[in-house]
Amino acid sequence: MNIVFYIFVHMKKSLSLTLPFFFLLFFVSKQQSQNLNYNVFNIPQELKEDTNAVVRDNSIEITIEDLDKMVVRKRKVITVLNKLGNVDAKIGESYDNDTKITELSAYIYDSFGKEIKKYKERDFLDVSAVDGGTLYSDARVKYVEYTPISYPYTLVFTSEYKTSTTGFIPWWYPVNGYYISVEKSSYTLHNPKAIPWRIKNTNFKGFNIQKEETATKISYQLEKQKAYVYERNTIAYRDLLPKAIVALDNFQLKGVTGNYTNWKDFGLWMYNKLLMGRDQLDEATIAKVKALVKDESDPIKRAKIVYEYMQNKTRYIGVQVGIGGWEPIAANKVDAVGYGDCKGLTNYTKALLNAVNVTSYYTVVYANEKRDIDKDFSSIQGNHIILNLPNKNGDDIWLECTSQTTPFGFLGSFTHDRNVLVITPEGGIIKKTPAYKDEINLQNSTAKIQLLENGDVKASLKRISKGLQYDDKFYLENKTKKELIKNYKSNVWDYNNNLEITDVNLQNDKENVVFTEELEVAVKNYATVNKDEFLFRVNVFNKENYIPKRYRNRKLPLHIKKGYKDVDEFEIKLPKGYVLDVLPPQKELKTKFGSYKVNFIKIDDNTFTYKKNILIKEGVYPKEDYNTYRSFRRGIAKLDNLRIAINKPQINNK
Repeated sequence: MNIVFYIFVHMKKSLSLTLPFFFLLFFVSKQQSQNLNYNVFNIPQELKEDTNAVVRDNSIEITIEDLDKMVVRKRKVITVLNKLGNVDAKIGESYDNDTKITELSAYIYDSFGKEIKKYKERDFLDVSAVDGGTLYSDARVKYVEYTPISYPYTLVFTSEYKTSTTGFIPWWYPVNGYYISVEKSSYTLHNPKAIPWRIKNTNFKGFNIQKEETATKISYQLEKQKAYVYERNTIAYRDLLPKAIVALDNFQLKGVTGNYTNWKDFGLWMYNKLLMGRDQLDEATIAKVKALVKDESDPIKRAKIVYEYMQNKTRYIGVQVGIGGWEPIAANKVDAVGYGDCKGLTNYTKALLNAVNVTSYYTVVYANEKRDIDKDFSSIQGNHIILNLPNKNGDDIWLECTSQTTPFGFLGSFTHDRNVLVITPEGGIIKKTPAYKDEINLQNSTAKIQLLENGDVKASLKRISKGLQYDDKFYLENKTKKELIKNYKSNVWDYNNNLEITDVNLQNDKENVVFTEELEVAVKNYATVNKDEFLFRVNVFNKENYIPKRYRNRKLPLHIKKGYKDVDEFEIKLPKGYVLDVLPPQKELKTKFGSYKVNFIKIDDNTFTYKKNILIKEGVYPKEDYNTYRSFRRGIAKLDNLRIAINKPQINNK
């Protein structure tokens, strides 16, 4: 008999049965048709604090059946509490010609654990895994794009695939970012044939992780991990949170076998299996580049000529084929079609340099986000390729081969200051790319500024930028005048209302990697004019407003990601009829994070010079230093907003 009907029939006989208890039993009865494991109310309260999603159960189980046989099974149960948590509830699995998906399903449950949607493999969309900027690729993805109808909801996603490539073994990231808590996450790797492997655990200390490591099995499990709250100006979450990485000593990648236990051997494998023989060029092309450098004996100058030739001849297009997307297109094919990806263009440039007797090396790097190749753990790493030109004095030259505009030997923020893997015929070598730090990233501004009686400003400004400040600006030379003006008004000097740019002249000195801007500028109603008083902000063109967010209880380290130096010198002429009386005193701030100095020099009764020098130092500092850094930036913002009041002299009519 249905429990609810039974209670209804016997209510008169059971006068002690209260109305609230009746509804409680009704609720329990209803839940019998639901999965109580997915009920949101079962999540511990502490795991719902400061989080957008809760990982209820995330398991990865990998079986290495042989050098060329691997099975990967994943099961993810995640409760999404709000729309920001949707990013953690992706429903999809990648595959290619070497990988076959054998199981795929997804179920959606409401907050009570009631199933509201289900997807079988036939319901998944099957599309290319790369964007329109890639010419061709065998990488594909099957996915579902679920649009939630309410929050919270729970996703149960299961997938399994088989692959003959064992060069890429999935890594374990039990906590995959900020604002996500973990009820349970597990990682199991079976190796029944005891194929030699290497394991590295990072940031396990301080986390509730149980682990087991034997010759044939690895097992990790994390439970009851509260969410990390993002704090600005801190290190990347991957440097804080735990991860486990595994690599086989013997493996297969797209039918190509390999063996290595260190970076030297890995580089030797790459050179022999992926690069050798792919640097051939037609005789006509060889003759052409030799003719270009025939009058130049210096190898670096020859390299520069060849690099500019490559930039003018080619363009970047993604091509993700060949041995797991790691093998470059042959140089003669890039030469024929005029395009390639980072691998193909770098290999092509290397081939051109070979033709003129300049040694260069194919180099693997993590690009964009600053990240090192792990020098202590050899495995398939990196997401980009650049070119290394060794120098006898150790001052190597590095080339970005995908850009048609980057100066010779300049990397910029995309790949500077990180460990990279250089592939030589003798094997792999870990090197570090040049670092653009602190004073190297210089912006020098000079201006002649005329204050007008009605409060307007007219000025001539010159800005010279180097290092990463050059990197921030040199793209401007390709903008139209309209786009330039919009950039200056909306981005650079958005704090100056009524600003107009009357003339712009840009100079990009690629030889010395220096970018120069010369502008004629007008600002209406810049000053406040009241009777005989004229009030204006002294720093017209380089005001620092940034003040770090306040945290009552900072928990994460302070990271200043980019150091820089700004030197400003503005000559300011007062409006007609006003006379300079007293100038503000010199101000100086000195901290471990950098320094700030501003002073004023009187030239005559109508003219003075404003000088400012600011230096910010890149670095990672303890969390206890955060408040001191915030005070430093607050002091800078205050001084950069300094205003001066000047008056017309009083005329004595006696």
